[in-house]
Amino acid sequence: MWCMQNIALITLVVRDYDEAIAFYTDALGFHLVEDTDRGDGSRWVVVRPAGSGTGTGLLLARAGSDDQRASVGAQTGGRVGFFLHTDDFARDHARMTAAGVRFLEEPRHEAYGSVAVFEDLYGNKWDLLEPR
Repeated sequence: MWCMQNIALITLVVRDYDEAIAFYTDALGFHLVEDTDRGDGSRWVVVRPAGSGTGTGLLLARAGSDDQRASVGAQTGGRVGFFLHTDDFARDHARMTAAGVRFLEEPRHEAYGSVAVFEDLYGNKWDLLEPR
């Protein structure tokens, strides 16, 4: 028998908690859901896209070793690894561009929707996508 499941969090390894929080909340418009000091120098930091309710969030985890630091910005081997859906591509593209988000291409209008690839502050690739 199957039960209902969902992905609650995806870990994103970052250099610094505060710079990551600033980027995801200021440039991308995410909401800071939780920022809890764990007492050992680490924090439990969760952000979610605006309007996502209790949907999947990002756990921003500060790199704690050389191997983890080496993975910052390269967690998906240079591929687009994250897909940010929007209900208004033009609005969000303009807002993100004004906030300094680096888009790697001009917006495209494909059979599946409007899309453009952008990088987060570490170089991870994302699609901004308004599905058709």
